[in-house]
Amino acid sequence: MIRAMLSNRSMARSIVIPELAYPDIGSAIDWLCKAFGFTLRIRMGNHRAQLNVGDGGAVVLIEESAGVSLRTAVMVRVPDVNAHYERVKRSGGKILREPADYPYGERQYNVEDFAGHRWCFSQSIADVDPREWGGTPAEL
Repeated sequence: MIRAMLSNRSMARSIVIPELAYPDIGSAIDWLCKAFGFTLRIRMGNHRAQLNVGDGGAVVLIEESAGVSLRTAVMVRVPDVNAHYERVKRSGGKILREPADYPYGERQYNVEDFAGHRWCFSQSIADVDPREWGGTPAEL
């Protein structure tokens, strides 16, 4: 029990946590929180940080170093793609693809942040059987 509590303090509960490299952790924290609405979970000096993403999600920022790629793509679910898109536009995010509805029941847009990471923000807008748009359902 104590071990579980300690690990929850140091690491978010998410099953998958992307690690993204940035040249300046402080600038990354400021920009991602302002533009995307993330919040700081914990900062470890100037070399690493964890951000909260929505309800239970997380992203880890790591200091750029030799052998760490700056090019990453991450998808994040949001409750309102249009509102999120407007926020990102005001914050100077480089919009790669405007919000659009897709036959698989998602509304999405793509943006590149100041360090070159690509983000897809997605909102579920319909519960669509995958066979209706050419998908092959599997047992979930």
